[in-house]
Amino acid sequence: MATDLEVVTVTDTSAVLTWTSRSPDASGRLVPIDTEGEVLLAAGTGGPLRPVWGSGGATAFHYAEFGGLEPGRTYRFEARSAGVRATPAFSAATGIPGTPETTGTFRTLVPPPGRLLRTVALANDIHYGETVSGLLVGELPPGFRQEPGLPPYPEVMLDAVLDDLRRADRGAATLLIAGDLTAEATPQEIRSVRARLDRWGSAGSDYLAVRGNHDRPHTGAGYAGCPVVPGTADHHDCWSETFGPRQQLLEHELGGLRLLGLDTSALDGAGGVLDPPQLDRVRELLNDEPDRPTIVFGHHPVTTEAGLTNLGGPGFILDRPSALRLQQLYDTAPGVFLQHSGHTHRTRRTRPDTGCAVEFLEVAAVKEYPGGYSLLRIYEGGYTVNFYKTRTAAARRWSTLTRGEYFGLYPDYTLGTFADRNHVVLRDFSGLS
Repeated sequence: MATDLEVVTVTDTSAVLTWTSRSPDASGRLVPIDTEGEVLLAAGTGGPLRPVWGSGGATAFHYAEFGGLEPGRTYRFEARSAGVRATPAFSAATGIPGTPETTGTFRTLVPPPGRLLRTVALANDIHYGETVSGLLVGELPPGFRQEPGLPPYPEVMLDAVLDDLRRADRGAATLLIAGDLTAEATPQEIRSVRARLDRWGSAGSDYLAVRGNHDRPHTGAGYAGCPVVPGTADHHDCWSETFGPRQQLLEHELGGLRLLGLDTSALDGAGGVLDPPQLDRVRELLNDEPDRPTIVFGHHPVTTEAGLTNLGGPGFILDRPSALRLQQLYDTAPGVFLQHSGHTHRTRRTRPDTGCAVEFLEVAAVKEYPGGYSLLRIYEGGYTVNFYKTRTAAARRWSTLTRGEYFGLYPDYTLGTFADRNHVVLRDFSGLS
């Protein structure tokens, strides 16, 4: 059988489909099995389906990407494994009526007018050093470990992202990482993830990273060699030696585009905070140039909707006073157009609490299903957002395994809707270079 069909990515000229081929083992349990795969496509509502993609080899974890499509056009498709048509999983994310997976159709995006100016990658939640994925509270729900003999999954998944981004079909020159680069912010984890990123590009220009709650200061003997957090006796901040001080705003300018990275990590706990000096610096910059096109990125989501719809509840996101003050600053700074967050491990857009015209976007985790990143393509007349799964063989295997997190309900929570993953926003960026 062929199952778990997902229409992951649809741009103006291309699409990405994934699915898994399975067969019963001796006990009757369905297990992945290697098969050839193919995709057939037809433009419009009529006409025969024709092959547009073939796997070129047998695999259980199919990743089909094909281009040559026309913007704003509807296409019918079938994905097949060894001639068997792939079907979606029994999931609200892909299995309910009206989704591309159930209708067998998708419509390509219509890009904003004007030239493509630049492509920025948005990623988060690497958890470098982690060994068990999918734990929510204590040892529950049951977690997932990497298969024996294979490299640690945070390394597999981070390497897959970095491999993707510099390929010609992605073309992202800048990567914004919104926190949780490490599992527990040990000196070894921090040095190792920094070394991996530095082999890809230069910190502060090619990539910018802010910390998340997992990267916060820690207590205990394993952290004693790191600087003590001022005002505490036992919290040691190993992150600060490698990536920068705690609660300090990250600022960068990119051809007229302003990038602001928030450190929303609290001293303890999973929730987020913004200390007054950092918030004051944001206010100063936005007041000085309120119309400059600006992307803000930080680990914790900020909207009430994000707090009410994530599994951790309102206390899991940025604290309410800071979140409101931040959004009120955006009300008088029309240049701010997008805030990228992580932490919830899902892809989802949520509504602001004020009248600000800002997209609040949470991006699914790098480290586990669906395992990927979003590309923000900025044109003179607006931008597109597309979520991509990573595509190395090891990444596809791990992503498929971790679909089973949260008792198999993880795709319902993390994948997001087709529109959350793929959308267009019109806006004037003609002043950018």
